[in-house]
Amino acid sequence: MATTFWIVILVLAVLLAIIAATWPGSPALSRQQRSRIRRVIGLPFTIVLVLVLAACGRATSEKTVRKLAGSPEALKARQEVESADRDIIAVWEAETPLTLGLVVLEDVCVGGSAPEWLFPTGSDRYKIKCTMSVAAYFVADPRRMADTIDGVLSAGDRTGPPIPFNHEFHNARAVVDYYRGKAGDPQGPGTGEPAHLFGGTTLTLSWDQVRSGNSGQLIEEPRPCSPHEPPVRRCLIEPASTSVADLRREYGMVFKITMPVKDYFTVWK
Repeated sequence: MATTFWIVILVLAVLLAIIAATWPGSPALSRQQRSRIRRVIGLPFTIVLVLVLAACGRATSEKTVRKLAGSPEALKARQEVESADRDIIAVWEAETPLTLGLVVLEDVCVGGSAPEWLFPTGSDRYKIKCTMSVAAYFVADPRRMADTIDGVLSAGDRTGPPIPFNHEFHNARAVVDYYRGKAGDPQGPGTGEPAHLFGGTTLTLSWDQVRSGNSGQLIEEPRPCSPHEPPVRRCLIEPASTSVADLRREYGMVFKITMPVKDYFTVWK
């Protein structure tokens, strides 16, 4: 986008110079000379301008997107990000009272757009950008909510960053006390049953509300997978035959950890 901006500035400067040199009021040039200057300079300049703007103004082709998405650099970055997220899930499964039931991964590479002259979003600044999102669904016994969440906090006390929630985390103790029946609504009177612990830039832990009856908020099903077309687009549901409803029906309730979407590979224009 910056390159295109300076090209436009240069174009305007040259146009102003041509206009100044061929202005009818200029005493130094006759009408015939001004006309000749316009023909000699204007036509080649127009052709070059069109070619330059065309070269700068293309959106990334599908072929280029696929080539860059399959490059060694992209494959390495993709593997590193996916491995890091799966390692976090493994820690949760090993250290907390939760039982892993489902993993959902979405990995998409998109090409950059043509120059955005109005309402820029920044998509014209790159040739390709790849992002990955990962969520894991766990199960637990709804009758042991207090012990389950307390167990998660104890795991966070031991492990640190892979589990960003511990007994010192904001209102975490109040959530445990709520489910033990020792305290009221953790977020204040009238706020109702809690449904998540929000870890900011790390991850979010959310769960089925089990004390709110039919009005309780439940963990939703993952959205349907987009077409699986590696390396440009991957969508994995593991195991593919399992749904959130299946997990809830078998185990009683569902927890979900959602990791931040990661921009793991970008090639700038």
